[in-house]
Amino acid sequence: MNKLFVSPSPHVYGKQSVKGLMYGVLIALIPTMLVSIYFFGMGALIVTLSSVLSAVAFEYLITRFILKSESTIMDGSAALTGLLLAFNVPSNLPLWIILIGSFVAIAVSKMSFGGLGNNIFNPALVGRVFLLISFPVQMTSWPKPIAITEKMLPYLDAETGATPLALVKEGVRNGVKLSEIQGIPSNMDMFIGNMGGSLGEVAAIALILGLVYMLVRKIITWHIPVSILGTIAIFSGLMHLGNPDKFTDPVFNMLTGGVLLGAIFMATDYVTSPMSTKGMLIYGVSIGVLTVVIRAFGAFPEGVSFAILIMNAFVPLINMYSKPKRFGEKQKK
Repeated sequence: MNKLFVSPSPHVYGKQSVKGLMYGVLIALIPTMLVSIYFFGMGALIVTLSSVLSAVAFEYLITRFILKSESTIMDGSAALTGLLLAFNVPSNLPLWIILIGSFVAIAVSKMSFGGLGNNIFNPALVGRVFLLISFPVQMTSWPKPIAITEKMLPYLDAETGATPLALVKEGVRNGVKLSEIQGIPSNMDMFIGNMGGSLGEVAAIALILGLVYMLVRKIITWHIPVSILGTIAIFSGLMHLGNPDKFTDPVFNMLTGGVLLGAIFMATDYVTSPMSTKGMLIYGVSIGVLTVVIRAFGAFPEGVSFAILIMNAFVPLINMYSKPKRFGEKQKK
């Protein structure tokens, strides 16, 4: 009997399994899910369950009937993709649009490349960007946080409004100074999530709790989140000092949009991020710069999703450049 099994590199053994890591990230996202349900009520729950269940279902159907291979839904990756997709959309998004997003994330971005470990781009972000381009009205109709008495009302009837980023973008475009723009929530409201936006971009405190959990459990390292957040803080801070009437301050940039969700949970995806420490820092700094540039000068108010997907494409080059030298290898002159 042949007992020799050759697997792809890296040939490193560790106590953590893929399944354990995926479920660890899911646990880290629980605080964000609870905060989103608190602020958006039934809509947040419906969107989250629909996205997770449809992502799992699509992966099962593809592996069972198209690839005709063993089901992989129990490793947690499909559920994680569905949850992250849900956190990137409004809480009043119609179910049929959620199903399309799940299909694109799983079938197009993940399974068509060979499944977990082979995809080039973050599946949840591919689904999100596809929906944003295909259904811009529905994807930018952001529900406002609702009162306790209204949490059980039909989620499609939620009152909508602009996000802080959209308010700033529209005001600056019309020549209004930042200090004169009305409706921007306070830093404390943005920190606890009391503002309009997608499910996962309104709960800074919950996302930070998830980051602490993953760092303590060593599910991720600090390099990518810190390099992204640090770059955004420095770059946006310099721009704000140069023109405070046009460019927002670092605190605003940290607490609004998908910066924390992207830096902590999306950019740190194992498959689509660099392997070396040096590569992670290059990757994180690049995402931070692109995010600020897109926010300040692009057509969209938010730029995190696009920045991460752009840098996903450069990960193979970053890995080649930052590959550590083999022991005894001569330096090239």
